[in-house]
Amino acid sequence: MSNDIKIRKGLNIKLKGEAEKIISDAPRSKNFAIKPTDFHGVIPKMVVKEGESVKAGDTIFYSKYSDKVKFVSPVSGTLKEIKRGAKRRILEVIIEADSTDTYKDFGAKDVEGMSAEAIKEHMLGSGCWSFVKQRPYDIIANPDDTPKAIFISGMATAPLAADIEFLLEKRKEDFQLGVDVISKLTEGKTHLSVDKRSASFLTDTKGVELHKVSGPHPAGNVGVQIHHIDPVNAGERVWVINPEDVAIIGSLFKTGKFDATRVVAVVGTEAPKAQYFRLKLGTDVKDVIGEVSTDVRIISGDVLTGDNIGHDGFLGFYHNTISLIPEGNTYRMLGWLPFKDNNIPSMSKTSLSWLFPDKKYKVDTNLNGEERALVVTGEMEKVMPMDIYPMQLLKECMVQNIEKMENLGIYEVAPEDFALVDYVNTSKVEAQAIVREALDIMIKEVG
Repeated sequence: MSNDIKIRKGLNIKLKGEAEKIISDAPRSKNFAIKPTDFHGVIPKMVVKEGESVKAGDTIFYSKYSDKVKFVSPVSGTLKEIKRGAKRRILEVIIEADSTDTYKDFGAKDVEGMSAEAIKEHMLGSGCWSFVKQRPYDIIANPDDTPKAIFISGMATAPLAADIEFLLEKRKEDFQLGVDVISKLTEGKTHLSVDKRSASFLTDTKGVELHKVSGPHPAGNVGVQIHHIDPVNAGERVWVINPEDVAIIGSLFKTGKFDATRVVAVVGTEAPKAQYFRLKLGTDVKDVIGEVSTDVRIISGDVLTGDNIGHDGFLGFYHNTISLIPEGNTYRMLGWLPFKDNNIPSMSKTSLSWLFPDKKYKVDTNLNGEERALVVTGEMEKVMPMDIYPMQLLKECMVQNIEKMENLGIYEVAPEDFALVDYVNTSKVEAQAIVREALDIMIKEVG
């Protein structure tokens, strides 16, 4: 039996460039990258030096704050380069891959007979712990904690988001085994949310409490689902794992290998081939999409929350989408005029798009204006399906008022929950960046 959750607030942004449901094997990249910037709050301590050989699954670096949390190579090869930024901060660890992978053998495990501690140890040693994130703070979970619940969102509602069911169609067994594994990490429930409108095989998953969710974006955000199922209070922890990563964890316990293979959707109007590709984490994106114009923005992730990786970037660790849209480097003549055109999906009636609710749009990255010293009352609340006041919370985040941030629900949110606020708010403040900075302050001050 499932529980139904209906989300009423939000906004579906319908864009052109959806991936065709065809899966092809992507060409094997010559270079792969592990990016410490994908793991918020982690300061890497290198284990391997430039020029040394590694197997797939070998530890490359560990977290300075917890040497238990290891980050491993997705492929076998040679550590080619450690790219550094300001203050010698490590930005990317580049691995030149062998033609075929040689795996480190962690040993297959009988999940049924394992304790929670034994499972943690196996996941930590193999690098799979980095898939487990916690709320609050949206960071890698502390293995010394015990969460009150674990959440998996089996649906995605972001613009041009990859179809989760399609990604996992050939990995049903791995997914179920992964659920069996992670369910032992909590004394509470393991929650799985699915799209109420589709007849997904995910509804047959055993060992979970099933929730059927309907409504506009951000209904697929795990933070929204947590809020409606089992909200996070001060001092509590819940863990979150992406469904594709659950399958990778299941594969580890079945085979003893860290197999970083993932199906990724290449989407957007500028994508040479808008379809799905089977590839490894950390793949060099240009080997998947080929050469594209410099007037195209390449995003690892979706268009609302993804990272601009440029034309020489690598797939992010948690991403299952590569989005390609035009750069917003052109001036929109008289763009301030209401009713000028209907080529912008808008929540307000200053664009005629509201007359065409089913139309799909070709959009670019143009902000159509700069940050403004004004706030439209009630605007942010229309796209925030949580029982919080987003405008007031952002104000307190900006002045770093910890007590009021706590009272206004900072423990329940992650930056992605404010992506639509970024999109619709007239003031054009960077809400996701403000929330991320506030969460970092809470980690430091409250822990």
